[in-house]
Amino acid sequence: MELTLIGHEDRYAVEQLLLSLFGPEWEGTAVSALHRSGTYLTAVTKITCGGVTAVGRRRLKAGEETVRLRRRALQQSCYRAALSFLPQPPPWGALAGVRPTKISTKHLLEGGTPESAGKLLKDIYYVTPQRRRLAVDCSVSTVRAASLLSPEDVSLYVGIPFCPTRCAYCSFVSRSVGKNSALAEPYLQALLREVSVTGKLLAESGKQIRTVYIGGGTPTTLSEAQLGLLLDSLRQAFDLSRCLEFTVEGGRPDTLSPGKLRLLRAHGADRMSINPQTMEDSVLRACGRPHTGADVLEAYRWAAEAGFENINMDLIAGLPTDGFEGFRRSLDTVAALEPANITVHTLALKKGADLFGRRENLPPAEEVSRMVDYANETLSARGWKPYYLYRQKYMSGSFENVGWSRDGRDCLYNIYMMEELHTILSLGGGGMNKVNLPDGTLRRFHNPKFPEQYIKGIDGVLAEKKELFRLL
Repeated sequence: MELTLIGHEDRYAVEQLLLSLFGPEWEGTAVSALHRSGTYLTAVTKITCGGVTAVGRRRLKAGEETVRLRRRALQQSCYRAALSFLPQPPPWGALAGVRPTKISTKHLLEGGTPESAGKLLKDIYYVTPQRRRLAVDCSVSTVRAASLLSPEDVSLYVGIPFCPTRCAYCSFVSRSVGKNSALAEPYLQALLREVSVTGKLLAESGKQIRTVYIGGGTPTTLSEAQLGLLLDSLRQAFDLSRCLEFTVEGGRPDTLSPGKLRLLRAHGADRMSINPQTMEDSVLRACGRPHTGADVLEAYRWAAEAGFENINMDLIAGLPTDGFEGFRRSLDTVAALEPANITVHTLALKKGADLFGRRENLPPAEEVSRMVDYANETLSARGWKPYYLYRQKYMSGSFENVGWSRDGRDCLYNIYMMEELHTILSLGGGGMNKVNLPDGTLRRFHNPKFPEQYIKGIDGVLAEKKELFRLL
């Protein structure tokens, strides 16, 4: 992709929309220009591909210019030019960010209605009717989740960057325990130090924990004894009396056992993620996951027997060798279990994933569109509602990831983290602390990405935690 700017420097706004609409391998060229006169500011985009050129225009009154309105006009002109090259209007219109709900949520929090939020998404951003409903429904859940918060509330994330093996689509920072089992114990000891120090800092700050999320990686890759040690340390270090939700990811059923699940439940975890991604054994093999669909069903039964009533299950639309019929069977099988949450992801090709370099056997965008539409229609009809969504770069068909819930059991942590409603304290390798400062700005503190770096740099991590709390 070749992008030329004339009269402005807002490259990111235009570039991200082009990537969202056409993908990273698009070979066209685009010229984004901004012309100023005494009366108007005119954004003009010329897109050329395959010997064809299309032009899009959008203007606003010169006296109304702000950074936000200028970038909006540039993106609208880009979108209008791009329509000539697209088989159909893109589901998210001229929205390019990872958080489409940011606009509708802000509108609701400022006193708008769901109806007026939907109109905003339609008239300004050209979002399709189905995606408007998704965004507004999720924003309604966000407003409800925000009402549960007090100024002193924070959420706690604990990262365990280990997995039994690496899945082909995964770009998360993690280590395969098969090759790095010796890292687990020193990593846990470093993490326990961070737990202890952060617990003392939190108690001194007067802040209180509202949700806890142990993720990864796959936290249940740890042994039962290691999990017990971690859970005991969390209980000792933190006051969880105001905690509304305690989630543990057990995404890989080959890391679960009845004993581990009983241990987690006994230590206060009340929400469990068991994530098959697909129930088709051939697709699981193509993704490098050694378990079967039957193993997922068994792990779900163990979790229910351990006392978990709030269970999440993840599926991915667009996996290698999968097709619409396979995805339909997976969704129907998972829905029949009636978990509290079903999260439907669209495959995103990330540079850190094995699939990024070898993209054979991936279903076409049209097939992925059928999968996503089937999930939306089926889950809505069967009593789930969308409660949070986000997008990623390089997603199949430029769709989205959507979390669906039943009986009001939205995952609060997911909402608080994605919508940045309050401070997220992250412990462990790869964790990102999102600190909502008193002046309304957001500050990010990154822990070292890899386990080796985290272990070696734990003293620096603890020093940064103290600086974080000084700002709070």
